[in-house]
Amino acid sequence: MWRMLRNVLILLLLVVVLLAAGAAGLLWSTLPPIMQEAYIPSLGAPVAIGFDADGVPRIQAANDTDAAAALGFVHARDRMFQMELMRRAASGRLSEIAGPATLSIDRMMRVLGLRSRAEAGLALLPADTRAPLDAYARGVNAWIASRGRWTAPEFLLLGAPEPWTPVDSLLWGETMGLWLSTNWRTELQRLALAGKTPQWMIDTLWPPDSAAGHPEASLPSPRLAAFAPGLAAPGSIAPNLTAPSRIAERVLALLPRFPGPFTQPGTASNAWAVDGAHSATGAPLLAGDPHLAFGFPGIWYLARIDTADTTLVGATAPGVPFIVLGRNRAIAWTFTTTGADTEDVFIETPVGADAYATPDGPRPFFVRHEIIKIKGQPDQLLTVRETRHGPVISDLDGGTGPILAVSMASLQPGNTAASGLRALNLARSVAEAGQAGAAITAPVQNLMVADRAGIGLFVTGRVPIRRAGDGSAPVQGADGAHDWIGWASGDQLPHYVAPASGHLLNANERIAPPDFPVFLARDWFGDWRARRIHELLATTARPTPADFVAMQLDVVSPFARDLLPRLLAVHTDDARAAAALDLLRHWDASMARDLPQPLIFTAWLERFTDLVLRGAGIPLANAGPHSEFAAYVLSSAGPSVPGAPPVGAPSGTPPGARWCGGDCNVPLRASLEAAVTDLAARFGPDPATWRWGQPHQAVFANPFLSQIPLLGRWTRFQIESPGGDTTLDRGVPARGSFESVHGPEFRAVYDLADLDRSLFAVAPGQSGNPLSSHADDFLRRWRDGQMIMLGSGRLGSTGAPTGSPTDTSITARIRLLP
Repeated sequence: MWRMLRNVLILLLLVVVLLAAGAAGLLWSTLPPIMQEAYIPSLGAPVAIGFDADGVPRIQAANDTDAAAALGFVHARDRMFQMELMRRAASGRLSEIAGPATLSIDRMMRVLGLRSRAEAGLALLPADTRAPLDAYARGVNAWIASRGRWTAPEFLLLGAPEPWTPVDSLLWGETMGLWLSTNWRTELQRLALAGKTPQWMIDTLWPPDSAAGHPEASLPSPRLAAFAPGLAAPGSIAPNLTAPSRIAERVLALLPRFPGPFTQPGTASNAWAVDGAHSATGAPLLAGDPHLAFGFPGIWYLARIDTADTTLVGATAPGVPFIVLGRNRAIAWTFTTTGADTEDVFIETPVGADAYATPDGPRPFFVRHEIIKIKGQPDQLLTVRETRHGPVISDLDGGTGPILAVSMASLQPGNTAASGLRALNLARSVAEAGQAGAAITAPVQNLMVADRAGIGLFVTGRVPIRRAGDGSAPVQGADGAHDWIGWASGDQLPHYVAPASGHLLNANERIAPPDFPVFLARDWFGDWRARRIHELLATTARPTPADFVAMQLDVVSPFARDLLPRLLAVHTDDARAAAALDLLRHWDASMARDLPQPLIFTAWLERFTDLVLRGAGIPLANAGPHSEFAAYVLSSAGPSVPGAPPVGAPSGTPPGARWCGGDCNVPLRASLEAAVTDLAARFGPDPATWRWGQPHQAVFANPFLSQIPLLGRWTRFQIESPGGDTTLDRGVPARGSFESVHGPEFRAVYDLADLDRSLFAVAPGQSGNPLSSHADDFLRRWRDGQMIMLGSGRLGSTGAPTGSPTDTSITARIRLLP
C-alpha cells in the first residue's frame, strides 16, 4: 500500500514538473531570437538592425519609409502587447479580454468615439504622412506573421493579435490628446459640488494662480504675437443646478480613475535650455523629462534611426512611426504640458425625446449604437448621442436626466497631429520646428527646441476661442453664449525665441502672463519646479551636460521649503509628534530617500488636506490639486475671496485660513499627531529611523498580467526612490501607500555641440517581456542618474557597428529584406 502511494506521489510530482517545464518552455519561446531575417512587403531596400547591450535598436535604412517599417518590426518585437492594450483601450475593446473590470474605460472611449475620429483623420492625411504609417503597419504585421501567438507572453492566453493598421497608430495621438487635457473632469468636479458647497470653497479648491508666466530665467518682456479675440467677462456655472450637479457626480464616479490599469493621472514635465553663449560647450544645451504614469513596460522606447537623409535618436512611442522626443542631425526637442483649457462641458436643454435646443431652434441628436463585447458576460449595447458641442457624456449614466455634452479640441475635425510630428522629425532649425509644432493640433503642449544657433519655445496646436467665459465650469449650451467661435494657433500663441537672458524653461507653470491677448486657462499648475530650475540655473554660469543631468536628479522641494515655517509654528504635547517636528527643524527640504523628514512632511500634509476637506464635506475625489490647495490654505496672504467668513473665523481672516475656521493650528496639530501615530505603526516608534525610500518605491507594473494571481509579482518591478510631487526628480506618492507612481520615465540631455554625445535614460527597460534581460535593466541606472549615449556608427554587413567608440557591442541582429 505504501509503495503504491509513493508511486502515485512520484507520478504526480513528475506531472507537475513536466507541466511547469512545459509552461516555462512556452514562456521562454516568446523571447525574440538574437539573429533573424524577415521579409516585409514593399520594402525598398534591405534594412540592418543591431541591438546594443541595452536593447536599443540601431536601424540603418535607405529612406524614412523603410525606417518606419523597421521601427514597426522592432516595436512589435519588444512591445506588441503594450501596443495591443493601447489600441484596445482607445477603441473601447478592453473588456473583450479583461472582462467587466475595464467596462468603464470601454464605455467612455465609445462615447468619445476616438476610433471613429482616427478613421476620419486617416482619410485626410497627405501622402507623405500616410506613407510611413502604412510602412509601419507592414513592419508590425511582418512580426505578427512570423510569430503568431508567440509574439508576447500575453498572447499565449489570448491568441495571435489582429493585424495592425494605420488607424491603430493614430489612436496613440488620440489617446494623448485625451489624457493630457483634463479640464472636462475639473468642470464636472466643480459642477458636482455646486449647490451644496459655498462658491468661495469651489473657487479656492483650485486656487488662484500667482506664477509670473514667463519661461525666461531673467524674465524680460517676451516677444508675443498681438491677437485679441475680444473675450467677454468670465462665465459662471449655469443656474438651477440641483439635477445637473447630481448627474455630474454620477458621471465622475463612472469615469476610470488613476491608479488603475490603462489609466493616466494628471501630467507634468520639465524642460530647460541655455544658448551657446551660456553653456560650457559653446553650443546650446537642452534638457527634457516628461512625467507620466509609471508602468511595465514603460511608455517610451529608445531607438536610433539612420538613413541617407537624416538621423533620428530618442524616445519613440510603441505604435507610432516617429520620434516623439529626441533629436535629428540639426535640432533637439522636448515637450511639457501647457495646461491650456481645450475642453468645455455644456448643459444642453432637451426638446422632446430626440432633440435639444440651439440658438437656431431644436436640432436632433446625432445617434449611434455601440456593441461592447465583455469576456464572460453578454454583450452590452450602448446608445451614444452627440450634440453640436460634442459627445453626450451623461449617456454614461444611462441617458436619463440632464444632458451634459463635452467639447474637446482633440476630438474636432482637422486633426493634423501626425503630419506635424513628422514635420518636426524633419525640421532643420528652431523656426521650422515652431512651424511643425503649430500643426501638432492636439494635445496643446510647450515645445522647447534647440539648434546650433539658438533656442526657442512654442505652444503647439490650437486653443479654442470662446464667445464668453473662462471655461472653468459647465455652462448652458442652448443660447450659444459660450460657444467656441474659432481657434488660436501658431504665432497667436505664446512663443519665445532667442531670449536675451540666454535661458528658457518650463515645468508646467503658467506659460504666459495673465494679460496675454489669448485666453489660455483659468487653472494652472504650481510653479515650484520652475522656481527650482531658476535657482539652479542662476548658480551655474556655464553649465555642462553633466550639470543638466544633476539638475534632473535634484530633489529639493521649494513647496516644502515654503510651508516649513508655517508647520514649525505648530505646538504639540505628544512626545513622538514633537520629535518629528524637531527633525523637520533640521531639514533642508530635500526629498532624499535616506531621510525621515520627507515621509513626515508628506504624511502630515496628506492628513491635513484630508481633514480640512472632510470637515467641509468635500469628497476627496471631487477636490482639486492637493499640493496647490494645501499651499493656499496655509498661506497667510492672498487675494480676497467673496463670501461671508465661516462660523468661528473672525473678520479679516486670511483667505486660506477660512478653510480652518480661522485657525489652521488646530487641524495642523491633529493631523500631525495622527500622521505620526500611523507612521509609527508602520515603521517603528522612533521617527529618526524612518526612511522616505522604504515606502516611496517607484513601481512599474504590467496593467494586465499584474491582475492575475501569482503572475503579478513577476511583472512588477520596483525600486526605492527619492523625490516627490514638487521636485525636479519627480515621484508622485500614491495617497496612503506613498508608492511613487508618476514621474520621469524618460530623461534626455542634448548637447548641440555634438548631438552624438547627447544623454538618455528610460525606465524600467526596453522590453515588455518580463523574461527578457532588458525588462528592467535600466531601473537602477535610471534611479541613480546614469545615462547612455546613442552615438553614430554604421552597421557592417553582419549588423555590427563600425567606427564609433561610444557604441556598445551589438547583442542581437535583424536583417529585413524586401
